[in-house]
Amino acid sequence: MNDSVPQTATWRKVLAAILDFLMVFFVGGYAIGYLTGGTTSEGFKLEGAPAIVLFALIVVYFVAGSKYLGGTVWQRILYK
Repeated sequence: MNDSVPQTATWRKVLAAILDFLMVFFVGGYAIGYLTGGTTSEGFKLEGAPAIVLFALIVVYFVAGSKYLGGTVWQRILYK
């Protein structure tokens, strides 16, 4: 028997990465902006330490999701 798992299409991998990034950027950015007073009428504006925290959050999301949690949110949705 051949029990190999079929490969995921490249377009699904790219789309999952883009959607994951956008999701974490906007949700995390707004949450950090709300907590630090960086929200504006257009959304959020982060400078200095809050911006660095957002970038760290994005990195942690991708590392933890891929390595420890079995995939990020959009990887789990699109890799079927």
